Amino acid sequence: MSYQETIVLSLGGSLIVPKEGIDTQFLTNFNHFIRQQIAEHKRRFFIICGGGYTTRHYQKAAQEVIGHHMQDEDKDWLGIHSTRLNAHLIRTIFREIAYPRIIKHYDQNYDVGDEPVIVCSGWKPGHSTDYCATFVAKKYVAKTVINMSNIDRVYDKDPRVHSDAKPINEISWKNFEKLVGDKWIPGLNMPFDPIATKLAKEINLKVIILNGKNIINLGYAIANKKFTGTVIS
Repeated sequence: MSYQETIVLSLGGSLIVPKEGIDTQFLTNFNHFIRQQIAEHKRRFFIICGGGYTTRHYQKAAQEVIGHHMQDEDKDWLGIHSTRLNAHLIRTIFREIAYPRIIKHYDQNYDVGDEPVIVCSGWKPGHSTDYCATFVAKKYVAKTVINMSNIDRVYDKDPRVHSDAKPINEISWKNFEKLVGDKWIPGLNMPFDPIATKLAKEINLKVIILNGKNIINLGYAIANKKFTGTVIS
């Protein structure tokens, strides 16, 4: 099959597994949307899955049992395996149209074949799946990564803490780096992680951050129509 466009989706784990548990309604909507995009617009999707609250549950459990500081590497590995569980869920949903293996070792060459959906997970300690999505875009020559988060936009400071936080519609990588810093901390809650930011800046990648639950708005972003979100370039 010949595809018109390849799109990299960084699917936030908070959408797959929010605090309340696996969101089957969101997954149903997402399933219909992706299949429609493939059938009607001949688009191909790399879907990189985050860990969501599965990660946080495991990290919290380990911390409670240990009773002292956990190693950052262990925190990261708990997160990575959570992304792999979520990725297997997504690949199961798209089974008959998905590449049969989950991409999880990004230094390996996968013959991704002709399937319209390729599902990916976390890789190794030191960064989040934002970096994996950026790496995939570089390796498979995609111009844009869409980060499907649980926020509508990026703000100049944390809106949960600062009532005067201002939304950002467009921002350069240079200015975005000032917002997120340059260090990775396991479980870091940032719109796009600092390690991924550095690579995205190097390869001049366009990243869109939006609320992934709003499937209609996601469709607007993919179709280059007016949408609600933040563009980093």
